[in-house]
Amino acid sequence: MLEFSQTKPAGNGDLIRDVTEADFMKDVIEASREVPVIVDFWAPWCGPCKTLGPALEAAVTAAKGKVRMAKVNVDENQAIAAQLRIQSIPTVYAFWQGKPVDGFQGAVSGSEIKAFIDRLSGLAGDGGLGDALDAADAMLAEGAAVDAAETFAAILGEEPENARAYGGLVAAHLALGNLDQAEGLLAAAPAAIATTPEVEAAKAQLALARQAADAGPVAELLAQVEADPANHQARFDLAQALHANGKVEEAVDALLELFRRDREWNGGAAKTQLFTIFEALKPTDPIVLKGRRKLSSMIFA
Repeated sequence: MLEFSQTKPAGNGDLIRDVTEADFMKDVIEASREVPVIVDFWAPWCGPCKTLGPALEAAVTAAKGKVRMAKVNVDENQAIAAQLRIQSIPTVYAFWQGKPVDGFQGAVSGSEIKAFIDRLSGLAGDGGLGDALDAADAMLAEGAAVDAAETFAAILGEEPENARAYGGLVAAHLALGNLDQAEGLLAAAPAAIATTPEVEAAKAQLALARQAADAGPVAELLAQVEADPANHQARFDLAQALHANGKVEEAVDALLELFRRDREWNGGAAKTQLFTIFEALKPTDPIVLKGRRKLSSMIFA
């Protein structure tokens, strides 16, 4: 098994390490081929980092070797931060099999940290299901939704509370246009996984799919917004139409502009819709990272 380097221990032996540009490849990329590695990007001047860091360390320690943690001081390792496009801190990425697979920005609650660690802890212990899950994800991405649904269902036959497979099965039915069946699956989700990020993402995907069925024509809505930039309903409807047509980044931009103009419009509908879109995507998706950063800058401006 690959071992973390013995330089600059951050605490708890080999589980938690300070990592530099010199050993990032070995201690994160290579090590993640054996066990998931969480990377905490922080700086000494960052207030939220002082709360998040110890909470992450405690959760990693409690996982008893199922995950490891690398702490990267962005002030001292600017090349790594630039390469991974770290725009704000704290930012946390999780690496598995040499690639980032999950992550989040900002300080989060203890329950969210636990769910994050639990999710990662299961990656190395799928008992052979990991490859099947990867294959099913690939099928879905390539448009073979029927094959993906069959594979996800087979995995759930072996492990009924596999959140990734459950969310994948819902996504496959959504891809096939089976919205009612997807909704039924979500309603019947086992309590143990009903609030996991994978199932919550599937719920968000269903909500967006329902909206898409009622979306208006993009050209007509765009004309309305251009004719009257203060028409908030038209801008909101435009964002839904853009998303329904696969223009996710443009939809996010429209909602951000609506939030900038009137964050309280319709009970904060722009912010709520943004969170739905973010939740439906992977946490490390560039659209999510960029959108959250812009939204945060507006909220705290």
